[in-house]
Amino acid sequence: MEMIQTRNKNELLREIGNLSAETRELYINARPSMDIVMTIFESAPNLELLACPPSLLKQTSTRVFKTLDNKGVVIKHHEVGVGRPKKYNKKSIGKIMEMRNNGVPVKEIAKQMNIPLRTVYYHLKNNK
Repeated sequence: MEMIQTRNKNELLREIGNLSAETRELYINARPSMDIVMTIFESAPNLELLACPPSLLKQTSTRVFKTLDNKGVVIKHHEVGVGRPKKYNKKSIGKIMEMRNNGVPVKEIAKQMNIPLRTVYYHLKNNK
């Protein structure tokens, strides 16, 4: 299952835009609204399952349920670890690691990625 956990709606829509057409199952940590659902259908037309936290599923409109049902997508609740979403995703951490392995100085990595220097050191230490 592909998981997208973001801190706000704009970030969520941007991450949904990066989905591949082969995505079949998706978890989002936001209430599915019509604009989110339409963006999902544009990026992942073969989606079969959409999951979100149970508390947000209760707040989802019937219009969203009908739209998903018409497209043959099952929507259900899914429990994922609670707490604050991580600020830097696996892709960003991978890029930090790749840049460092290519000999880029830590200060330059921090500058290019607009990440605090201390955070770069943290990820280099904890993701060997």
